[in-house]
Amino acid sequence: MASSTSPAVGRALDVLLYLATRSGPVAGAAIVRDLDLPRSSVYHLLDVLIARGFVVHLPEERSYGLGIAAFEIGSAYLRHEALEIRARPLLERLVAEAGETAHLGILHGAETLYLLKEQPTVTRVPVTLVTDVGVRLPAHLTANGRSILAHLPAAQVRSLFPDKAAFIDRTGAGPASLPELRRMLTVERGQGFAEEDGLITPGLQSVAACAFDHLGRPAAAFSVTRRRNRSGVPRDALVHAVREAARQLTGTMSGHAPEGWFTVS
Repeated sequence: MASSTSPAVGRALDVLLYLATRSGPVAGAAIVRDLDLPRSSVYHLLDVLIARGFVVHLPEERSYGLGIAAFEIGSAYLRHEALEIRARPLLERLVAEAGETAHLGILHGAETLYLLKEQPTVTRVPVTLVTDVGVRLPAHLTANGRSILAHLPAAQVRSLFPDKAAFIDRTGAGPASLPELRRMLTVERGQGFAEEDGLITPGLQSVAACAFDHLGRPAAAFSVTRRRNRSGVPRDALVHAVREAARQLTGTMSGHAPEGWFTVS
């Protein structure tokens, strides 16, 4: 039994690894050609992977990309202790510099999952947050989540937010459709950071920047949250701090960001 199924398992993994190295959706014919596999086998494997959520089919583009289940596997790997060990000293340094609460988060499906949280030893004005380690929030509402979403291929964002029902809101504000989310992501990718103002909790503002893995994919993000109307560290200084933390984490993971990314002003 194992001998007859092993080749199919290997081919399925080859397809997933191939799609993981592409910058966007790929035509089925290209998968057949580049992997040098029988056409019928490739399309059968794709059907199976689609049924299990590892691949998404984009019929209007006649192409295939990674699905939500593939991101779930990647997120599970990132939750392992190695990432937290690398990120914790950077998070502590970020909190010391910002004087505000900071988090490390990853994308878990269409949600932000918080892996680490650090608070300053002394706070002049206590900030009560709904975020804590293990908490999940809609990624399109959080600066942490959008800083990662901004670097995903458009097809992957579409698969995470297939219809308007996916656009949950907490305070009556935030992107309510895929075109609106894409406009926000374009702006945030261009400016080098993501920002959330009152979308999770009224009166609280967050800024975030993501780190990249060895394949140049967004892996995790640092975010800092403060009261919008309080005096303290200027927003631009917080932006610089989260971007510097993201740059350092990228380095510890032997990652690489888009060319010139960490010099964006």
